[in-house]
Amino acid sequence: MKRVCPVFLMVSLVLLFSCKKYVQQQEKNAALAIITNGLWYVSGYQQNDSNITASFSGYLFKFDANSTVTGTKNNVSTAGIWSVDIASQSITTNFPTAGDTLRKLNETWKITDSYTDSVSARSTDTIDHTSNILQLRKQ
Repeated sequence: MKRVCPVFLMVSLVLLFSCKKYVQQQEKNAALAIITNGLWYVSGYQQNDSNITASFSGYLFKFDANSTVTGTKNNVSTAGIWSVDIASQSITTNFPTAGDTLRKLNETWKITDSYTDSVSARSTDTIDHTSNILQLRKQ
């Protein structure tokens, strides 16, 4: 009987760990499905005390499951990369060859609020040390 308890405990721990991993993977799959379905636009961008939303006017963003993101304005596209971290509730974006406007998105964004059609996030620029608030909406 004493041998059964340690074996049972080991099996229970393995199953618990497996279930947690499964749930995390399902959360990531659900987030990817929402993010990669449709086009997004910047509905708000606050940099310190300045509202610079207008500088993103006309841009549409397409997030793909292969971790690429494309920002398009006036039929001109700029490629970037993105990743999501479910555990830290953050999204990292990088447009390495972008101009000034899209470079403002090159951050790790801490998600503060999210729905299937909108996301709010915060970041602190690591170079300029600006405080940024980003709002994205689905088109």
